[in-house]
Amino acid sequence: METVIMIAQIILSLSILVGLHEIGHLVAAKVFGMRVEQYSIGFPPKVFGVKYGDTVYSIGAIPLGGFVKISGMIDESLDTEKLQEEPKEWEFRAKPAWQRLIVMMGGIVINVILGIIIFIFLTYAYGETYVTKDEANKHGIYAFELGEELGLRTGDKIVKVNGRDYERFQYVISPDVMLGNESYYTVDRDGEMIDISIPSNFIEKLNDEGKEKGFITFLEPYEVGQINKGSAAEKSGLQTGDLILSVNNESTVYFQFLRNVLTENKGKQVDLEVDRDGTKLNLTAQVDENGVIGFRLESLLERHRISFSFAESIPKGTREAFQVTIFNIRGLGKIIRGEVGRKSVKSVIGIAEYFGGVWDWRNFWFITGMLSMWLAFLNFLPIPALDGGHVMFLSYEIISGRKPSDKFLETAQKIGMAFLLVLMVFLIGNDIVNVIFG
Repeated sequence: METVIMIAQIILSLSILVGLHEIGHLVAAKVFGMRVEQYSIGFPPKVFGVKYGDTVYSIGAIPLGGFVKISGMIDESLDTEKLQEEPKEWEFRAKPAWQRLIVMMGGIVINVILGIIIFIFLTYAYGETYVTKDEANKHGIYAFELGEELGLRTGDKIVKVNGRDYERFQYVISPDVMLGNESYYTVDRDGEMIDISIPSNFIEKLNDEGKEKGFITFLEPYEVGQINKGSAAEKSGLQTGDLILSVNNESTVYFQFLRNVLTENKGKQVDLEVDRDGTKLNLTAQVDENGVIGFRLESLLERHRISFSFAESIPKGTREAFQVTIFNIRGLGKIIRGEVGRKSVKSVIGIAEYFGGVWDWRNFWFITGMLSMWLAFLNFLPIPALDGGHVMFLSYEIISGRKPSDKFLETAQKIGMAFLLVLMVFLIGNDIVNVIFG
């Protein structure tokens, strides 16, 4: 079921992104009087189609992209027979270069606008929730296996990042730090100050080995919250507000410790030592096969939440949209420089994993917004067969006053398509190898 949800999310996200991207081309073309022969979400074979005016609107069986076919344009269809005839007034090639340039920029502009809108509404709907450095350092960090490999230890207090103070704990694990070339933590370990370096390829390990848990979090003191009716927690006598001090004599004052002990005792009966308003009690509970006993955790860490008005969300969401794009570009730079390996390069299969097997609308829209901005950037690259390739040739035509020949454009389109096909095969193959061999 998780796989089905994951596939459904990536298909819906791509359909939104590609559908609106192609509408950007379609609307711009129609505004300038160009004839759009076909608009499709998904690639052939066609599942459904309807003709309205001069345009056939259709849905393809392969939901991994889409296209618009504009009369008189050399595109991925390579339908060049009509180009031997004199240009018709409704054809792409008959229009001034500046109009053709706007048409090719239409999809990119729509993706940027969509990404910004998504981040604005995410900011408005959810605001910001964070734990301060001082609050987190009351207890220190919990280091997962990947964090321990880095040299961190549970209980460490991260006092500086890259030699500078910070306000929010989230900054410690932010892309800005993870993508740095010489990032390091200054840690207070039992009164001793230690510098822990973050290798330049650590982001690859984090994406591969730590994508579920991460590598560190703050230790989280807790109390028993709402208890599920009929659960083992209720049968054991636990009450809301109890502090579980230990399970089978192992300290569980922090949630991470409790989770570990209960996971180790799935399907077993355990002994609980509980603090109830200063009085210690001994209880027993049956752990189910999922490693839980049936209550909601109430964190005792103070969290700060900031809400934003819609007007405040506009500049903040816009900055966020461009910032995630900059982080992605920095990550691409690491790949190009060879600082991280092939596991960090993802196709649609790898990207689907980021949606996860649970439908979380906040996560869905965040990833969709990020992909929208990223697709705009990638499409702007001056590669023939991408919008950026057309923009490059049209910019040359506008500046020089000379239009490249149709034969040259056709050859460039073929080369670009071959390059993209090879790249797509490599990326999908790389993801399959990663799934099979890890």
